[in-house]
Amino acid sequence: QVQLVESGGGVVPPGGSLKLSCAASGRASSRFAMGWFRPAPGLEREFVAVLSRSGDSSDYSDSVKGRFTIPRDHAKNTGYLQMNSLKPEDTAVYYCAADLRSLRLRIGVRDYDYWGQGTQVAVSS
Repeated sequence: QVQLVESGGGVVPPGGSLKLSCAASGRASSRFAMGWFRPAPGLEREFVAVLSRSGDSSDYSDSVKGRFTIPRDHAKNTGYLQMNSLKPEDTAVYYCAADLRSLRLRIGVRDYDYWGQGTQVAVSS
């Protein structure tokens, strides 16, 4: 079992920055790839970013590439989503998720085993 708790959401003006946190606990809290997702029209959830289990590779959706990064602090069992140059279309509930089964970077919702409860981000002037 892995428990994930997101925090750090809030309201930020366009062009601003926000850093979300995802604190992990449980038996396999450090041995998984961490992904971030958000709802999107017509999709269950849209892939945003993923960091590999080892932390040496990552992937991003085209809509956030160059603006978001996904650092991780293994000592604290915490992952982050650093969001810069935010746009109104980034407004969403953001969910972190844990993939315990694969060594590859996966972007499908069903590839992930555990999910956090989500944290709301609103980009508005």
